[in-house]
Amino acid sequence: MQNRLQCMAIMGVSLVLGLTGCTIKSTVKEITDTTSNVTGTTSGAAWWNEDGHLKPDFKATAFVTFNQANLIQDLAAGRGEYLGSVSRLLGIPADRQAAFSSAAQSNYSQVADQTPAGLLSFLREASKPFMQ
Repeated sequence: MQNRLQCMAIMGVSLVLGLTGCTIKSTVKEITDTTSNVTGTTSGAAWWNEDGHLKPDFKATAFVTFNQANLIQDLAAGRGEYLGSVSRLLGIPADRQAAFSSAAQSNYSQVADQTPAGLLSFLREASKPFMQ
């Protein structure tokens, strides 16, 4: 992702440089350094490992963030594939997932209007009694 951004920045700079007469080496270095600094601090790079896979610590966070609406529907029903998936991501053993789903459903009113971070916090707290 970062390489693509750098390539796009370089192409854009090349067009601009052709019109302005700036030195290419210093301008390109300045732009790519800035691009690296911005993407490194704002793109969630800490979530990904070198292979481009999501780090285990961030799987539940990403899942809840991207599936919040579906997860809230499953919480209201007390079952569903999204609730089952998040329970596995939180490390709840298979034999305790149904009990977790019921417990989470009983407190559904607390999370109906939560942000993804608030929803994840609720789910982590609700999962504690069901962990090994």
